[in-house]
Amino acid sequence: MSTLDLLNWRYATKKMQASNAVPAERLDYILEAIRLSASSSGLQPYQVLVVTNPEIKAKIRAVAWDQSQVTDSSHLLVFAAWDNYTAERINMMFDLVNEQRGFKNEGWEAYRQKLLNFYPQRPAQQNFEHAARQAYIGLGSALIAAAEQQVDATPMEGFEPEKVDEILNLAELGLKSVLLLPLGYREAEGDWLVNLKKVRRATEDFVIRRD
Repeated sequence: MSTLDLLNWRYATKKMQASNAVPAERLDYILEAIRLSASSSGLQPYQVLVVTNPEIKAKIRAVAWDQSQVTDSSHLLVFAAWDNYTAERINMMFDLVNEQRGFKNEGWEAYRQKLLNFYPQRPAQQNFEHAARQAYIGLGSALIAAAEQQVDATPMEGFEPEKVDEILNLAELGLKSVLLLPLGYREAEGDWLVNLKKVRRATEDFVIRRD
């Protein structure tokens, strides 16, 4: 299917088959799509936790509006952003680029200094909010990749981030949860949304052109 066909096929699945596991190769494909996503300055200021432990998923469901997809999903992805931009984190990514490319570039090093002089001086909350927006870019890649693999996915903001952070011990990793993404397969029976028409604004009401 084309990308547009895939986007028409996918929807925010409301009921998943608890006994139907996503194959490892399909999960890995989705995770790789997230890893390859764009991010501001290439910093990748977030990570993805893959939760399969039933007890952990149950704890998260309890602080995620009791949404059944959390526990019925094959894999629960948790997008967690850096709690702050630090010099150490910025240097880590710039050093990685130099190592992988095998050389240092004067312009690239000047850009490093620009970021070091900018981000660490800002409030941690402001930096976290910027990092969290990068996680949403990864979410977009995940949704398209999941549809390509015919895996259902339900993006969720309906949860208590601070409690998820506690459950997953994210503070000690310098991370804060931003998004949940249950992956699995739709259970048509009991899913009120599965057969309803996808509704979006008409193109002429959505796209603004300035020719």
